[in-house]
Amino acid sequence: MSKEVVFNSKSPSETIRIGKTIGSSLQAGDVVALMGELGAGKTQFIKGLAQGVGVGKSVYVSSPSFTLINEYNGGIPFYHIDLYRLEEEKEAEELGLEEYFHGEGITAIEWADRIPSLLPGEILRVNIHYTGKQTRSIELVAKGKRYEELLKEFGMQNSLIRVCL
Repeated sequence: MSKEVVFNSKSPSETIRIGKTIGSSLQAGDVVALMGELGAGKTQFIKGLAQGVGVGKSVYVSSPSFTLINEYNGGIPFYHIDLYRLEEEKEAEELGLEEYFHGEGITAIEWADRIPSLLPGEILRVNIHYTGKQTRSIELVAKGKRYEELLKEFGMQNSLIRVCL
C-alpha cells in the first residue's frame, strides 16, 4: 500500500488546486500536518484544503496572526492552526489541540513539526519543499490506515491530477 505520494506544483495557484483535490477527500476527524520553510506554500495549500472541504470564501483563509487558530464553516468545520509563533512545544499544551484533533471537523496545522509529541498517532503529513522560485514538491506521507487508503487513492489520481492542472 502506498505510504507516500509526491506532487509537483509549478505555481501558487497549482498548489491551491492540489490542496483542493486532497481536501475534497477529507472527512471529520482528519488531521493534516504541514511542514516546510517559511514561504514554501503551506498557507496556499491550506486555502486549497479549505476549498475542497467546502469553505466558501477560502480567499480569506490566512495564517492566524495572533489567535493561532482560525475556525471556518464549510460542509465540515475546518480548523486552521498556525504554530509559527510558538517558541516551544510546552506553549501548545494549553491550546486544547486534542479537542480539534478528535473533534467534528478537519484540522490543518502549519509548522506541525513544532509539536511532535502532541500530534495524533494517525495523521497525514504534508512536506512542502522549494524546487525553484515558483515550483514546489508536495510530499504526502501517511501515518495510519485511514491515510494510507487516502494516499492509495491519490496515487491513482496523481497522473490524472497533473494532466488536469
